[in-house]
Amino acid sequence: MHTGKGLVKELILRDGHRHARIACPLNLIPSPGQYLLTGAASDSPLPDPVYYTESAPEGFLASPAPDLWIPGMDLHLRGPLGRGFDLPASARKIALIDFGGSISRLRPLIKQALNQRAAVVLFTDLPADSLPDELEVQPLSAVSEIAQWADWMAFEALRENLHEVRERLGAQHQLPALQDAEILIRTPIPCGGAADCGVCAVTTKSGWRLACRDGPVFRWSEV
Repeated sequence: MHTGKGLVKELILRDGHRHARIACPLNLIPSPGQYLLTGAASDSPLPDPVYYTESAPEGFLASPAPDLWIPGMDLHLRGPLGRGFDLPASARKIALIDFGGSISRLRPLIKQALNQRAAVVLFTDLPADSLPDELEVQPLSAVSEIAQWADWMAFEALRENLHEVRERLGAQHQLPALQDAEILIRTPIPCGGAADCGVCAVTTKSGWRLACRDGPVFRWSEV
C-alpha cells in the first residue's frame, strides 16, 4: 500500500457513469477489482473509493468519479487496497455478469480475458460504450444458460442485492464455473481497512468479513 498525489486530467461519461482519467505514479494504480481511496485537498473529510477500469496515459481511468471532481483537481491517494479479481490463466470461456447496475469494475477483465484468447460473454441490461467487437453481450435473463458453458465467471453486485444473485444462481451452485467464480461486492468502504469500522461488513459462510480488506472481491463459494 502506498500514498501519493494524483491529478484529475479529464472527466468522461461512459456506460452512463462519470469516469475520471487520473494521472498518478504507477505504484498507485490498482489491479482489476482493487480500489484507491482518494480525497481532494478542499474536499469532504471522508475519502472516495475509485476502481481501475482501463489504462490511460500517465495513469488510469477510474470509476466512479465523485460529482465534485473537476479537471485539474489535485488528489491525495492511498492504495492499492483490497483483494482484486484473480482471472485464471487457463480460463477460455469467461462470463462477466453485471448484477449491480454498472459494468465499470468488470471492464478490465474484458481486455485481460481477450489477451489470453478466451471467449468472453458480458451479461447486462444496461447500454455499454466502446466494447471490443470480439465481446458477446447478452441480457441478464440469459445468465442461467451460460453457467454450464463457462469455465470461469465474475460478477459485480450491490451488497443489498446478494439475495437476488443467490436466487438467480442457486440451482446451479454445484457447477464447476460457480465453484471458482468471483464476485465484487459494492458497499461503502470509507476507512480502507484502517479502522475496522464495520460499515462494509459482508456475511460469508465463515462469518463476517470486511469488504475493504478481505474483499471487495470474494470467492462466490464463500458468500
